[in-house]
This record gives sequence, C-alpha cells and structure tokens, in this order.
Amino acid sequence: MLITNLTPQSLIKSDGVDSLNAKFPKSDLPFYRKLGRTDLTVSCLGLGGGGSISSEDTLYAFDQGINYFFYSSDLHHYIYSSMAGALRQMCGRGSLVREKVVLATVTYIKSPDMAIAALLDQFVELGIDYIDVFFWGWIGSKDGSALQDCLQLSPDLKGANSVYQRSIEKIVGISERLKKMGAVRYVGASFHDMNLAQQWSNSPLLDVVMVRHNVAHKSAQSQLFNQLDSQDSHRPGIVTFKSTGSHTGALWNPPQGLPENCWQPSVPDLYRYSLSQNCVDVCLAGWQRREEIDAAISSVKQGKLTPAEINYLNLYGDLHRNQLSIKNILPENLIYRS
Repeated sequence: MLITNLTPQSLIKSDGVDSLNAKFPKSDLPFYRKLGRTDLTVSCLGLGGGGSISSEDTLYAFDQGINYFFYSSDLHHYIYSSMAGALRQMCGRGSLVREKVVLATVTYIKSPDMAIAALLDQFVELGIDYIDVFFWGWIGSKDGSALQDCLQLSPDLKGANSVYQRSIEKIVGISERLKKMGAVRYVGASFHDMNLAQQWSNSPLLDVVMVRHNVAHKSAQSQLFNQLDSQDSHRPGIVTFKSTGSHTGALWNPPQGLPENCWQPSVPDLYRYSLSQNCVDVCLAGWQRREEIDAAISSVKQGKLTPAEINYLNLYGDLHRNQLSIKNILPENLIYRS
C-alpha cells in the first residue's frame, strides 16, 4: 500500500482542531485536541508498536484518522520495527503528509551522552527530517538524577537552530523541514514513578508527560491528572499507556468473584476510561490488527464514560488488585449488562 493512495480524514485541509473534529460525531470526547502546551494537534487514540502491528495496518490507522504514532528505536526494537515501513512513508523525507503526522519516538538509554546516538538511529532508520516529541523512557524511582541530567539538554535538543539540529544536519544532510522544525520539536518523558511525574510536570524543560494508567492503577488521577487545570494552556501534554493491564493481568477478563451478569468492560471501554479523566490528551494503544483500530475508534465516538460507569470501573479495578471484596460493594454501585 502506498501512502499516496490514502485519503485519510486527518489530511483534509483544516483551519484548526474544531474543523478536524467536524469529521467525527460531536461529543464530550473530541477526537482531536491540542497536546497540552505544544502546538501539536493529536488524535485522542495513539498507536504504539508494542503489539508488533504491520506497516499496512499502521497506514490503515492513519487512514481512519489516527495521527499520533509512538516508536522505539532501542528497547524491544524488533517488536516495533514492523511498523517502520509505514512511518518512513508518512514521515520520511519527501513525504507529502508529514505535517499531518505527530511522530513520537523514545530512547530508554537514560544518558545525555547517548542522546545524539539515539537520535541518529531514528533519523537513519526512518529517513526523517524531524521528530515531533522525543521521549526519555522508563523513568523509575531511581532515575531522578539521570532524568534531571537528560532534561538539562532540552534547550539544546529542541527547536530550530539547536545544537542537536546542527549535529544531525552534519550527519544526515540539511533539509528545509529540518531547518524550520529543528531535529526535535518537543521533549517528553515516560514515567513509571508517579512522584517523579508530578515533580516534573510543571518544568519548562518537559513538554509531554507519559504515565501508566488503568482501572487497576489509578494513582495518576490523584497525583497528576487532577492536579492540572484543563483550561490552562501552559500545562504539559498528557499521554497514558498500559490502559488494558500489566502485571495485574488482562483487565478485560473479569476479576474473581464478579457476578456473571455484571458489566465486563471491553478493551475499547478501558481506553475510554483513561480518556474520560481530567487532562488526558492521548491514550496510547498497542493494537495488533486493524479490527482493533475500528473497535477503539467506534467506542470513542460514544463519548466519555458516565460518572456511574467510572465509579464502577474504579471498583472493578480494585477487585482485580484484590484490594476489595465483592461482598463489600453496595449493590447499587454495580452495573449489570444483559
């Protein structure tokens, strides 16, 4: 499949976010929005390569309106590499649709000295002019000082005429897009420690914060999401991952003791749970095939979950983590589905 054969909704000429959202049903969960204080317009659902999705289905996602793509060049690169061909078509030098794509890449090598090597790997592999969001990945409780060292690079790393732009130009060659955008437009960090995420969320050195969030791991709600003002144009962009589970298991499977006729959320319901939270801009998904893309988009079109549904899923997540017994839940807080 060639990108020139596609006519995705996100390619339709638009005067802004509202015009893009006009292509989707109006709801309290707009499909497109600004990514925090950046000037990037992103789809609320993002596609990462963790599910080893094919390039053909990656292009299909773009055709359906997904424009946020997340790529890893080092950790688990063999899994992500199956989508690399599509990213080269959409984001490579000479692409006619590059400005319609938000390309987020990550390195899990938390070393300022290795930043240029990580960037170079990505520029060469994908044949790109620039990266929209460059993430420092997997920031855990012991990585505070390493993250601080890495983020001190932000002024040199992002924007036009930066130190790193000039370094990349010497290696891969100068282009008009690279001169205009810089090698990196914005800097993000992917946190596995919520205290560090909260600590750095107001830093001018960090534009986008990515955190784990799902019905069984809700600490991001109190420690990060609810600390932000949705009307604040200077807040960081927020991206969530692991919406469907992690070491607690697959969250679409019912927890032990849940009555059979109680609502068992689908995978798309779990995406909506994260997107229904305050200030969440993008829910990152690791789809494996296009049918999963269709189901997720269809679910988002229904809008945010109701307060009663969110309350139920909070209890459902606590059951999954064995923090609550079904006998301690009031019957009126359960939701039954035939």
